[in-house]
Amino acid sequence: MRAGTRMVKGYNWPIIAFFAVTMLGALVGTPWYFHRFGISLPEILLTLFFTIATGMGVTVGYHRYYAHTTFKTNPIIQFLILFFGAAAFEQSALTWSSGHRDHHRYVDTEEDPYSIKKGFWYAHIGWMTLWKQEPDYRNAKDLLKNKMVMHQHYHYVLWSLFAGILFPVFLGALMGHALGALVYAVLFRITFVYHATFCINSVCHTFGKATYDIHATARDHWFVAILTNGEGYHNFHHRFPTDFRNGVRWYHWDPSKWAIAFLARTGMAWDLKRISKFSILEAKLAAENQMLYERVTAITDPDRFAHIKEMLQTRYTALTQKLAAWEATAQLQRGAISATVANRSHELQEAAHERIEQTKFEFENARREWRVLARAWMQDPVYAYAVYAGPYSK
Repeated sequence: MRAGTRMVKGYNWPIIAFFAVTMLGALVGTPWYFHRFGISLPEILLTLFFTIATGMGVTVGYHRYYAHTTFKTNPIIQFLILFFGAAAFEQSALTWSSGHRDHHRYVDTEEDPYSIKKGFWYAHIGWMTLWKQEPDYRNAKDLLKNKMVMHQHYHYVLWSLFAGILFPVFLGALMGHALGALVYAVLFRITFVYHATFCINSVCHTFGKATYDIHATARDHWFVAILTNGEGYHNFHHRFPTDFRNGVRWYHWDPSKWAIAFLARTGMAWDLKRISKFSILEAKLAAENQMLYERVTAITDPDRFAHIKEMLQTRYTALTQKLAAWEATAQLQRGAISATVANRSHELQEAAHERIEQTKFEFENARREWRVLARAWMQDPVYAYAVYAGPYSK
């Protein structure tokens, strides 16, 4: 039996009408209202709040919690996720998560509901406007058992209208800015948030950097990460979809990760799933090695190609062995450290730390040499061959 979301060709008029009204309202209403009335501090704060809250409802909630179950949380946070997720007008949590699981399972194939292989605009918005979806919820049996998720699903229109339109307009009215709330915190905000989200499917599967899997269409795109609370590090996410983080470096903009970590620190989230730094490094090195291999395949001389391939493979193997040694040492010594804590043996603890630091130091030295080698081969293979593999001539 066929699995996955079934895509049926045909205009999805309710979705088209919704996008037309919200986008036209944002493009025409926002400059008109700003020209006529300006923008007040309450309107700015209300718009910022709903932009962040509804964006987080999708990124923290729909995506990292419901679609990938990268952490656990309590019913209060679940309600807030569903409330503000509905306010984003991006379908119910069940439909969104089921479709997203299909996207990961069947990425870039005919079964992928928003495959980039069908075109940039199809992946961005065409899959919703020019096609009708018939979801198959067999991939979301866990969500089918969640009463709150199912209530939002069955009453999605009421949830979204109240959370996404009536509630912000009501708050705006309390501050004396009902019309401003409608224009800024509803029309403009909805348009911005859903187009930012759609950029993950289009921009991040077309432009950016393939850091962990060079053959994946998913790319890391720092600017989309800014627009989407950290979702732009998409190559990492497709390589490690169960990690609660998308941006793993300290300088990566990933407010969704910070929000989940904050919930964990305050006891409102637990069982956060995190891929080890060793697995991440291993994937990154494998991607670099594959990129180098594809670079040197341009060399037509079979003897030279074999020589270069062997040289690169030898260095890559040595590097990965040092990484494995660092990981093994870290695991063994941390166990030893835990065992000696009770005995308060500072000498043993320090010795264990020193062994970890030594294997880490050896890996980092090999890593620096590998990066110099990789950079040389990527920039100028002729020079690289002369330096690292002997005389080279065409």
